[in-house]
Amino acid sequence: MTEKLKMMRGSGNVFLDLGYSREEAQNLILRSDLMSRIERYVRASGLSQKECAARMGVTQPRLNDLLKAKIDKFSLDALVNMLGHAGMRVELKVRKAA
Repeated sequence: MTEKLKMMRGSGNVFLDLGYSREEAQNLILRSDLMSRIERYVRASGLSQKECAARMGVTQPRLNDLLKAKIDKFSLDALVNMLGHAGMRVELKVRKAA
């Protein structure tokens, strides 16, 4: 019962490693990063979900979907808009792929 585990070095993008296309993996990693930033904002604010949702221009159930990591329900536009409503600025950097 001693199986050898085979380890592989990751690409740096978990979604690419899971088999998504390069384009979809890039979109998902950007969305997950923005969702994480929103989650940190909510936790650090000390406000209720309802209050945070109002600040971000969404409903409490919509914010709850984000906090439950339902990534398929959020576009990059929606996440950028939520952060903008919360008084944050999102910057984008583009560079040639390796």
